[in-house]
Parts: sequence; C-alpha cells; structure tokens
Amino acid sequence: MKRNGIDVRQRYAQEIEAEARMFYRKALDLLNANDIAFLVGGAYALQRYAGIVRSTKDFDIFVKPEDCERALNLFAPRGYRTEIPFPHWLGKIYDGEYVVDVIFGSGNGTTSIDEDWFRYAVDDVVLETTIKLVPPEEMIYSKAYVMERERYDGADVNHIIRATGEKMDWRRLLMRFGSDWKVLLNHLVLFDFVYPSE
Repeated sequence: MKRNGIDVRQRYAQEIEAEARMFYRKALDLLNANDIAFLVGGAYALQRYAGIVRSTKDFDIFVKPEDCERALNLFAPRGYRTEIPFPHWLGKIYDGEYVVDVIFGSGNGTTSIDEDWFRYAVDDVVLETTIKLVPPEEMIYSKAYVMERERYDGADVNHIIRATGEKMDWRRLLMRFGSDWKVLLNHLVLFDFVYPSE
C-alpha cells in the first residue's frame, strides 16, 4: 500500500531505530518458529491501514489469552525481561528501552482476543517477515473503548473508518459491540462531524 508515493512498510521500517527493528524482528521470528499464533496491531497496523506514521518504543502483538504465557516463556530464557502487569489483558517483553506488548484482552475487561480476530486477519509483511494484521473491525473495536483522561483513541478510530470503511464488515463490527452499540454510534457521530463530506 502506498501513501504519498511511499510504501507504508518502508516508512515504518525507516521510523524505528535499528536496535528496535532488530528486537522486533527477533520477536516475530521466535513466535513464528514456535507456532504461536499472533497478529500485529498498534502503530504498524494503523500505518498500514490509514497511512498514519507514528514513532513508538513498543510493538503490539495480539494473541489468544491461552497463548500469552507461552509466548512470554519463549523470551525469558533468552535473556529478555518479561512480565504480566495486567493479568486480564497485557503481557510485556523488554529489551532495554524497547517493548513488545503481548495483548490478549482489553484494559476495561470487555474483550478477549478470540478466533474471529485470526479468521478475518489481513496478510502482510512487516520487517521482512510475513505476518497477519489485526483486522480493521477489531482495531476499531479495541480502540473504541479507549476514552480516558490520559489517552483517547477516537482519532485512530476515525482514521481507520475513513481508510477502510467502504470495505469493512459493518454487521460483524456491530455484533462485536453487542449491547455496547452506543459506543460505536458515538464514534460514528464523531466521524460524521470530523469528515462531513465522507
């Protein structure tokens, strides 16, 4: 995918430091070699879908809850520090200042990564490694609930809708929200305000 004439994969690789790139690449290779199913999300997926470039010190992967500890156990014996700071949704792998976030749920406890995240995942290549991206619907679903004083992901939701909305499975997205459909409606109203001509 190209934005402004530049391949987003190349832009992502250029934005992160060489040491971080090496660590993230090792992490992807180790997970692949040990058959741990994972999806790439976060800044890379946002850039891939919406062309938004964000320099970050972490790399987000998504796994099923039962695979988080297994993933972390691959890294600890290899000298990486690991922890599960939030047992309901997040593990971390550290290499100095760089972090791989191993996400298996949501901070508010409403979601866990399930088989549909993988069923609808998008094939891609990151850091010269074949991977699967978090589907745009699930990116919206996970980001839509991030509405806190210190962080609000509504702008990301808007960018993803604008970039992928015509191809999205809106019925599936609405089913994801279930009784929380008003959260999605809130973002759609905001999208209409931000992009009135879209």
